[in-house]
Amino acid sequence: MVVKQGAEFYGIVVSRRDYRERDMLVQILTDKYGFKTFFVRGVRKRGFKLGAAILPFTHGTYLGTINDTGLSFITATREIQQYLALTQDIELNAYAAYLLSLAQKALSERQLVFGGWFLKLRQALELIDAHFDPAIITNIIEIQLMTEFGVRPHLEDCVVCQRSDGPFDYSENYGGLLCQKHFHLDPHRLHLDQRTVYYLRLFSVVDLSRLSSIKVRPETKTMLRKTLDEIYQSQVGIYVPAKKFLDQMATWDLGKNKP
Repeated sequence: MVVKQGAEFYGIVVSRRDYRERDMLVQILTDKYGFKTFFVRGVRKRGFKLGAAILPFTHGTYLGTINDTGLSFITATREIQQYLALTQDIELNAYAAYLLSLAQKALSERQLVFGGWFLKLRQALELIDAHFDPAIITNIIEIQLMTEFGVRPHLEDCVVCQRSDGPFDYSENYGGLLCQKHFHLDPHRLHLDQRTVYYLRLFSVVDLSRLSSIKVRPETKTMLRKTLDEIYQSQVGIYVPAKKFLDQMATWDLGKNKP
């Protein structure tokens, strides 16, 4: 069933793949319809006009037919641009691909459109493209996406007594922070340092549109990564294939630092 013919929407090209001999299937994150897959005919024909518009990490205004099931179609584009850094830097590209893959797992079309997530993801891509620390932008999205997976870590205050001043530690058994007075309730808490706890709390509420700069120590970034991996593995239960490449890149970085 056709949702809308002659639809106009803002989109970000996520990926594309060959389909038959001359055609392609192009996945686009749209501002009005969520993630949609578009059938694009004749990509390899001489004089094909939409070539630049269907490159990964291209964004702009698209016109076409949107179907609620099956494939949709693109007829024209305008004001097309590309996130150049995302296409040229393998590390930035990997972070962006992971964020979009994770969001697709977490969000329905309605959540993307009416929950403000399209704008949030667009802001994340813009920040990474502008060379904000991609690991930190990724952490922010990961923490804020947990709610959409049905997991909401209690990071405002102590789960037990609502004390709002630390020191704190994170307890998976209690689903949030414990203050020092209640550490004994969970001997298997994550034993986090207070700087890591601080950033977990900050990232859960930070507004990407107001983020002007952020610098986090390397050792804290490592702890944030380990902490979020633990929570995603044990509580969220989601692992997207794009994460594997990020994990491999981390080992490359370790190799660079060896004497």
